Amino acid sequence: MRTRLTTATLRLTAGALLALGLLPALAPAASAAPPASPSGKSQAPATTAGTSFLTATTLAAGQEAEVAASTGDYLYWAFPASEGQTDTVQVTVTLPPSMDRHAPQTWTVELFDGLRRRQSCTAGPQSATAAANAPSLAVGCTLRQIRSWAEPWSGDPLPGTYYIRLTTSDVDQQDLGLAAQVKLHITSKGGPNDAQPEGGELKAPLVPPVNAGSAAPGASAAPTATATDGGPAATRAAAPVAQKTHWYSDLFSGWNTRWFWTLGGGALAALAGVAGYTLTRHPHGRRPTQHHGPQH
Repeated sequence: MRTRLTTATLRLTAGALLALGLLPALAPAASAAPPASPSGKSQAPATTAGTSFLTATTLAAGQEAEVAASTGDYLYWAFPASEGQTDTVQVTVTLPPSMDRHAPQTWTVELFDGLRRRQSCTAGPQSATAAANAPSLAVGCTLRQIRSWAEPWSGDPLPGTYYIRLTTSDVDQQDLGLAAQVKLHITSKGGPNDAQPEGGELKAPLVPPVNAGSAAPGASAAPTATATDGGPAATRAAAPVAQKTHWYSDLFSGWNTRWFWTLGGGALAALAGVAGYTLTRHPHGRRPTQHHGPQH
């Protein structure tokens, strides 16, 4: 009876303390909800890859991919990229056993934007060649910073979907179809706050303004001369240098130039025609006159 009363009393006391908010620490730890893990770390790696742009496997931010592939296949993935980010794609290929291979293999990774334009890489070996006895190889590509705008004629990376294509660019014919393991990892740094055009800000105009009549900094002052009437010194501009002329200068200047070249060109063309006709015409010789003997 005392045990029942004691248990009931403890329950009432605990209920009153919880209602007053004085007993949060006495709640069982197991009843608390588990903390949410970051979305990029909690997702399982993707185990598939597409064979074209239309069937590319979409990867979430921070999600990896581990795919069993065949040597010679085209593998495609897609991932989102936002403004200000700089994304890096790293691929590790575990090659088939060396006893099954006959020659070195070359693997290449390429990145394309949403318009399927091939994007250049700022870092990372896009292509790598593994010897016939090498167990694996690694390729990678670091995109340029995603820009918020671009000129219509430029190929700057813009926010949106980007495609990854992994291919075997050079492989022996006998090694096609051998099993390989591909592990893909995407890392991103930066964000909207880092969305700055490449090259930073322009601190000064490219062409400084030029004020007519003012001397450039550091230039020597113009020579001064004293006025003849005893007044203060006056600055005089240098007189322009007179251009030397000849008797034939007017013949090749102004509107005369057009007539000169027109008439001269016509005369030369006529002479060339006459000379060509003289050199190429066939000589017209006279036929020798046939003399017939007297007819009897």
